[in-house]
Amino acid sequence: SVFRNWVKADETTDFPAEPDRYHLFVSLACPFAHRAIIFRKLKGLEPILPITVLDWLKVSSEGWSFTDAKPKCSLEPYYGFTHLRQLYFKATPDYEGRYTVPVLWDRKRETICNNESSEIIRMLNSEFNAFAATPEQRDLDLYPVDLRAKIDETNAWILDTINLGVYKCGFAEDQKTYDVNVKILFENLDKVEEILAKDRYLCGNRLTEADIRLFTTLVRFDHVYHGHF
Repeated sequence: SVFRNWVKADETTDFPAEPDRYHLFVSLACPFAHRAIIFRKLKGLEPILPITVLDWLKVSSEGWSFTDAKPKCSLEPYYGFTHLRQLYFKATPDYEGRYTVPVLWDRKRETICNNESSEIIRMLNSEFNAFAATPEQRDLDLYPVDLRAKIDETNAWILDTINLGVYKCGFAEDQKTYDVNVKILFENLDKVEEILAKDRYLCGNRLTEADIRLFTTLVRFDHVYHGHF
């Protein structure tokens, strides 16, 4: 991810937290974008953070596209763009990277604030609390201080072996690489099962971002990864 600016609740950044300033671009096909969708919902930010869902099917080298011909999808609302890549070029005309979701777009500065899901969810968790729909959603903390070390440790091995592990299998270039990675993947799925057989949550006695980051991969596992990969 190239765009790594942080929204802050105070005035210490060029990207302060404000209602209706930012826009979230996602695809329902992407587990990383799914994280941001869940955080937006749980934190009660739907009224102040609009969202646009792109077509879940990428049919060309131009990447994610906008459409209003499929359920829940809609057209790009500001510039009439047909593809997400055009937003990337709007932000940085000489951009040469990948066109990924989620994208947190800053309407005021007309640029991408951030396109790293792990950072976007933490901003949604803590920096927009003043605009949460209810006191309960304002106070909900999915990255609590007392569990941060455990959450970070859990995120690290789940990201490497499960969140990315499914793609290491699916895009393996030879059978040997596939066999190595599928073994690692299922060993760590077993590890998750051992944890959740004893505890309801991965880290401590409450829901945290670690659970959500795992969930968005697991919910796709049988329907997508197991069949395709």
